[in-house]
Formats: sequence, structure tokens, C-alpha cells
Amino acid sequence: MLNKTILMGRLTAEPELRRTQNNTSVTSFTLAVNRSYARQGEQAQTDFIDVVAWSSTAEFVTKWFHKGMLVAVCGRLQTRTWEDRQGNKRKSTEVVAEEVHFAEPKRESQPQSQYRNTAPAAPSSLPFDFNSGVDEFRELSDDDGELPF
Repeated sequence: MLNKTILMGRLTAEPELRRTQNNTSVTSFTLAVNRSYARQGEQAQTDFIDVVAWSSTAEFVTKWFHKGMLVAVCGRLQTRTWEDRQGNKRKSTEVVAEEVHFAEPKRESQPQSQYRNTAPAAPSSLPFDFNSGVDEFRELSDDDGELPF
């Protein structure tokens, strides 16, 4: 069986480190993930996906990631059932993070609060514009027309 989930989105709040009764580190956070498509004339929708990280991954997330940052998460999808305080059965689906990565360049000169609503800057040496939403290729200036083989 295969259960692999890969997401890239922005943190909706500051992750907070908690500990279980056995002193295991855990943090839960939500990623805002924009859908890559939209019907003509409509704005693309955003999904808010719950993620949980355990042990050293939880400690890494709470130390280095902040609200508004663009992050990449690799993990597995997990569904669990539980009972609320009124005795009603509930079901939750979340991503259990196995890896969490930085997904935008470090911005030393900007305060953490400015991570919100900012798109990552595309390196100017690449032949397409990440921010346009469409891969628009342009001709490279150093192309001499010769094949490299």
C-alpha cells in the first residue's frame, strides 16, 4: 500500500510545542494551500489542511517556522476517530508530517510578520517566471545554437 502526501502552503498560525504524558514532543498546525486551478472568471480557492508533527520534527517546526511562512511537508494521510465531551463520535483527517522543509528563500532583513501574503521571489537566472502562475519560457541569452553533445 502507498500513503504519501506532499504539500506546499503557508502556516496559518505560530506552531506551538506541546508534550504528551510520555514527554514526546508534538505540534499541530494548519497549512493554507492554494488550488492550482480555477474556473474562468473565478478566484482560485484555498484549502486549509491540518498537519501534526512528532518528536524531533515537531521541535524543528516550532523552532524555525512562523506564521505566514511558505513550507513544504511530506508525510502520510491519517484518519482517526474520537469522542467529544458530549459523547458524540467525531472523525478527523490530518497529515502526519515526516519531513518539513523551507520553501522560500531566507529573508533576513524582513521581520517575521512580513512573511504573510508574500510570494517567493523567482531566481532571475531561470527561463520561466514562478510568480506568473504559468510556465512562460524565454530564450536564454547565452545559447550559441550548438548542441551540447
